[in-house]
Order: sequence, then structure tokens, then C-alpha cells
Amino acid sequence: MTTTLPTLVVGATGSLGGKVVDELLARGKHVRALVRPTTDASGLEKRGVEIARGDMLDLDSLVAAMNGADAVITTAAGYTRGGKNANDVDTVGNANLAEAAHRAGIRRFVLTSILTSDQTPQVPHFWHKKLAEDKLEQLGVPFVALRPGAFFDQIATMAGNPIDKGRLIWMAKAAVPLTFVHTSDLAAYLAATVDAQADNGERIDIGWDRPVSMREMADLMGSRAGKKIKVWAVPSVVVRAAGAVVGRFMPLVKDMAAMFGWFDTGRYVADTRRQEELFGPVPTAEEAIARYTDELTKAQHR
Repeated sequence: MTTTLPTLVVGATGSLGGKVVDELLARGKHVRALVRPTTDASGLEKRGVEIARGDMLDLDSLVAAMNGADAVITTAAGYTRGGKNANDVDTVGNANLAEAAHRAGIRRFVLTSILTSDQTPQVPHFWHKKLAEDKLEQLGVPFVALRPGAFFDQIATMAGNPIDKGRLIWMAKAAVPLTFVHTSDLAAYLAATVDAQADNGERIDIGWDRPVSMREMADLMGSRAGKKIKVWAVPSVVVRAAGAVVGRFMPLVKDMAAMFGWFDTGRYVADTRRQEELFGPVPTAEEAIARYTDELTKAQHR
């Protein structure tokens, strides 16, 4: 669809959101970014992005940011951003986005959801995405939700560059396969969804051609890099205990422990058939891991 109306990106100053902005600009889209009042937006402005100042907890600012927009893509996540408002961003904030989109008459709202979010009420930040989907549906907002697996490039570098360190850190069972995505691939899918031939209300799993265990990931990365990479797996009982104790004071820790517990079930696996229909061939695990290993190797030698 050709339009001069902007696509509003919520979360544009984050890692994933920044890549979504790049993808939209590459497609010739006019991009508007929702940026909090105190955040430096000069980098976005230099790339020709229109800035709308606002906050997910301020409904009126969201309506103003969406007025005149064609579509919205949100990558915002209080859980990953942290801070005292994390839970409010993922609950009140997402509900506000849905209400603002309803009021502004947005043609398509693209939500970055989470794989299996509808199966995991015990993992708060997963469940909040399911509730966000439900809110959009309840208000009749024309939306599509992409449900990606775990962000491979973020997990692989939790303890630094694994090519340099020779290890991956994991807080679940190293032999249990699960679905991963590469952030750059997800950004491309999110941008493409603005005009994709998807039905309103679709929830689409996003991942690779198959689930991969951390042990296999370490082997594939090591083979590509030409060095041994080990997996340092924290026992599940330790993760659960930490979640129970520390979680009393830091809810995000309890949330994280519940997430890794879900990974251990082996049910965090995507059905990528619809992904392939909409976006083309699904990345193979080997190709995605090799690509990112090469990126890390280049970074190591800079």
C-alpha cells in the first residue's frame, strides 16, 4: 500500500525499535517516532524521522501522536526496559495504546507480542502481551500480533561476547530446544506487516525452521568461529529459589525465573507456517546462528 501518511513507531529508541525504523525508511515509509519528553531524539531526527513527544502512561499524548498516522508498530516492553514503571508500561501503557489507536482510527496496528503468551499466565510479561492482544481485539482495532521466540542475539551476549569469552550463560536446561529469533529478522517482519496480506486479529508465531537447545547453539557457534564454546547452565532449582527469595523485593526477577521455568518445559516452540506464507522462507537455525557468529567475530576484531 502506497501512502504518504506516517507509520508511528513506539519504542523507536530501543534496540529492536531502532531496527524497525531502519526497515521502514528503507521501504520508503514516512516514519514518526513516539519519544518520551526527556529522551534525546537527535539521532532519529537526523535520519528524517518525525518526533512525537509522549508517554505510554499518558493517553492524550498517544492520541496526539497517532492522529494522522496510517499505522502503528509497537516494540515497547516495560519488562526489558526495567525501572519502577515497568509493570505499568506493560499493562496500563499497552491498554492506552489500544485505546489511542481506536480513537485515532489507525488502519493497522502491529504489536510485538511473545511466543506462547496465551499459555503462560504464570509469566507476567508474557501474559501482559496476551492481554494487550485481547484489548486491541475488544476495541475493534485492526491489529496483527507477531509472537517471536527468544531474542537470540540478546541471550547469546548475556555474559559478553561468547566468541571472546568461550561461553554462553543460560538459566535453564541446556539440552531443551526452544524457538529463537534474530532481532534484525524480526524488525524486517514487523515493518513488512504494515502492508502484509494478513487478517485483522491474526497472531503469528515467529522463529527459525526448528527449535534449538543452548548446547546445540554453542556447538554451531563454536564450529563457525573455529573455537570451543561452552554452556554455563545455572541449575533450574537455583533459578527458582532466586525467583522466590529475591522476587519478593524485585518482581522482575520472579518473572524471569518463571520464564526460564517455562523454557524448561520444551513447549516454547513456534509454528512458522504462517510466517513463511507472509514473509517468505523461514531462516534456518544454521544460517541465523552463522550470520550472528560472523557479526560477533567482526565486533571482536574491531
